[in-house]
Amino acid sequence: MSSLAYTRQGTGEPLVLLHGLGSMRDAWNPVIPALAERFDVLAVDLPGFGESEPLPARIEPLPAALAAIVADLLQGLGITSPHLAGHSLGGWVALELAAISPAASLTLVSPAGLWRGATPLYQRASLRMIRWGCEHAAGLMSRLVGHRVGRLLVLGQTHARPARVPPGQARASIRAMGRCPGFAATYRATAKRCYLAGSPLSVPTTVAWGSRDLLLLPGVARHLDELPPGTRVGSLPGCGHVCMTDDPDAVAALITESALRSGTLH
Repeated sequence: MSSLAYTRQGTGEPLVLLHGLGSMRDAWNPVIPALAERFDVLAVDLPGFGESEPLPARIEPLPAALAAIVADLLQGLGITSPHLAGHSLGGWVALELAAISPAASLTLVSPAGLWRGATPLYQRASLRMIRWGCEHAAGLMSRLVGHRVGRLLVLGQTHARPARVPPGQARASIRAMGRCPGFAATYRATAKRCYLAGSPLSVPTTVAWGSRDLLLLPGVARHLDELPPGTRVGSLPGCGHVCMTDDPDAVAALITESALRSGTLH
């Protein structure tokens, strides 16, 4: 397949950012300026999302398959042992990536896959509804997010502070979710699966959820059994599922602190 689309900014140790299902690399834009002060930041569009082409039909877009494509990209760029940060599906992909390619640290922001068995019904229904709205009512939703109350209505499940989201950013998110060609296949590939660790990872790992995350519910989608030994568990106060927009400074600090645990960042 063609090379993955990515944005690269900053200097320092490499940091790879991976987005969630139906999203794109621009979802990380609110935190990239702060991270670029200390890292060589690489924000990647996963296959079938943003500007990256989907995987060939013969390849099921499992998180492990997505991770393998990212690993190929990193190898081609000469990036070894980067810090990894993933949001939602990107967190699951980051775990799979750390299993096949050396990583300096691992930060999981509201990661998907930490349920037991199939994806919880509530979450599957929520994702399908969000996708349907962005695909079939994009015009109406794009008009609504031009107003504060409209952003509350459209983004209330995924953002704790939707009124703070710039209208342009909200419209870009609607387009990304509604038009991404990889959504259906990736949704099917993950719907009946969860993250299962192989050999225990030795990479320093931090996981955190927004305290107001209404998509990944406590007790259902936040089991820690499969995470690496010694994983640090935190919270992002006042954040919803899309923490990067709700509190960019807190997310940037979380990733930086996680990287500092590796002993390679000073």
